[in-house]
Amino acid sequence: MIRRSLACMLTLGLVACATQPQTPSPTPQASGVPVTPAAGNNGPAEAAPEAAGANAAPVDLTPVPFEVARANFVRDTAARYGIPAAQIQATLAQAQIRDPIIAAMSRPAERVKPWNEYRPMFISQARIEGGKKFLAQHREELMRVQQRTGVPAEVIVAIIGVETSYGGNTGNYRVLDALYTLAFKYPRSGDPAKLEREVRRELFFRDELARLFALTRDEKLDITAIKGSYAGAMGMGQFMPSSYLDYAVDGNGDGRRDLFNSYDDVFSSIANYFVKKGGWVRGGPVAVPATLQAGREEFNPTEWAPTWTLSQLAQRGYQPSVPVAAGLTATPITLEGSTGKQYWLGFQNYYAITRYNLSKMYAMAVYQLSQAIAGQELPPA
Repeated sequence: MIRRSLACMLTLGLVACATQPQTPSPTPQASGVPVTPAAGNNGPAEAAPEAAGANAAPVDLTPVPFEVARANFVRDTAARYGIPAAQIQATLAQAQIRDPIIAAMSRPAERVKPWNEYRPMFISQARIEGGKKFLAQHREELMRVQQRTGVPAEVIVAIIGVETSYGGNTGNYRVLDALYTLAFKYPRSGDPAKLEREVRRELFFRDELARLFALTRDEKLDITAIKGSYAGAMGMGQFMPSSYLDYAVDGNGDGRRDLFNSYDDVFSSIANYFVKKGGWVRGGPVAVPATLQAGREEFNPTEWAPTWTLSQLAQRGYQPSVPVAAGLTATPITLEGSTGKQYWLGFQNYYAITRYNLSKMYAMAVYQLSQAIAGQELPPA
């Protein structure tokens, strides 16, 4: 989960820092935290994610000494989760500040890549074939989840393919070290205009570190042994601790939620995230190509939710290129393709994918990869 792009640190809701890379790479997300198509691979830059809302609680920007912040964390986490303070202190004594993580978080943003450069980072013939093989190997479990939740098997597979190359690269950093580093040593740019955002990010990771203590207690995991991304995302679907706690489910009935080794749990948890966090609609469309009437101005709403009726979009010059059921609402999407601009209409299920990673191109790449895994021919990038 990421699970998350930087927006997840401000909205505190995505899996997908799930898409954080596992080793530092030279291609960070436009807003400062790298987001990649598969763990350990170079990732494309995207549009700036959603910022903290106007109603976000103010934060104190006064610097707090490391030891004081650490002591406050121990006190607050012990009170919040009923974990002995001595146990938290002993665990933090084993955590390490990792300079490579600080360096990765400090990298400047790369230019926003156009769709025709972005898509190949996610969708290759090898990834398509790997997805087909993975789907065939786990078809029985995936179809059970699809029947129960309405989330198509190929969409679940595409997420795992994008996030961790079908479980082949789930990260090599100790999650404890990753979250400890970012919770107490989140890098500062020195730019006063960026300070509030940097403080909010640090507080986000501090909250995730606290949740890691609760998660490992509840799921009986060794907090010092879990490996993941340098942003602290874990497992085949790259869930952050908060998303693990809130959306992971026991898919095989063994009494545990194991996102590292249990395919049943992984598939069920990804689907549950789409349903509970993204509002996935059983049987609903994800996105369809569209046209924009010549001479009409593009409409790129800042709100990504699909709140526009087809008639409202038609008034702005948008028409779906394939039949669409009456009564659906959508949001327009503009992609910079190899031969010019591409227009799409995204529906609720497209929006659900953006909740996994706050990126419109990420959502489109996952959708098109899922189509390719299902055997459909893809449109040109």
